[in-house]
Amino acid sequence: MDPVAFTLITFGMSLAFGFLGSLLGLGGGIFIVPALTLVLHLPIKSAIGASIISVIATSSGAAAVYVRDHITNIRAGMFLEMATTTGAISGAYLAGLLKGQYLFILFALLMLYSAIMMFRKANVELPEGVVAHPLAEKLGLKGAYYDNVLGRSVAYQSAGVYQGFGLMYIAGVLSALLGIGNGAFKVMAMDMAMRLPMKVSTATSNFMIGVTAAASAGVYLAKGDIDPVVAAPVALGVLIGATVGSGMLGHVKSSTIRKIFVPVLLFISIEMFLKGIRG
Repeated sequence: MDPVAFTLITFGMSLAFGFLGSLLGLGGGIFIVPALTLVLHLPIKSAIGASIISVIATSSGAAAVYVRDHITNIRAGMFLEMATTTGAISGAYLAGLLKGQYLFILFALLMLYSAIMMFRKANVELPEGVVAHPLAEKLGLKGAYYDNVLGRSVAYQSAGVYQGFGLMYIAGVLSALLGIGNGAFKVMAMDMAMRLPMKVSTATSNFMIGVTAAASAGVYLAKGDIDPVVAAPVALGVLIGATVGSGMLGHVKSSTIRKIFVPVLLFISIEMFLKGIRG
């Protein structure tokens, strides 16, 4: 393919994925890898390396805006990052002991279950009747942000701290074992287990994923798996898309974000299941 055409196509796709990734808290990597390998026929290692860079770019572009607008729950993000990091270390040790084939299938079924549960809450704008967990009270995991769509300040509490922490640990394990991003799992844990508002879940996920990806980027760079010709247009496209997407979050209903999130979870589920049955 002509280098100019390759760069423009890569940039265009990355722009769209960055926008969607920042809006949903996924980082865009789950779309980047299939697009680069299936559409542009790049080697999987180069695609994964570019994906890692895209996650950092998404987090950099979106996190600052979300923190500025007080949508990100920084305390919750730093607390849950401990579970994700510990899980990633555990997963690295388990990688040589477990068959990835069965893990892909297990992950696919878990994502399918999450999609069904989130679909049942598709029209829920804000969680109701949330009772603050005692540990959340001690750690100060509650918060408030101004919702432009609702035209008012939204105060919220954190429930299910133990469940959320446990799911974050699993997210870290799966990330290390399967070599995938875990933004979807993070959003699901905060939305379903901790019952945080959907906008807070996606914003906090964006804040967290950059930390995890930055740790991985050094390894991929040392191995020579980050190709500047691919990573540059991906990073630029994702950064611009993420910046635009982060500006849109305050003007979109939480229920709308959840409705977009459900098909994304189904996509991830199908992709992981196919990888599992192919071995």
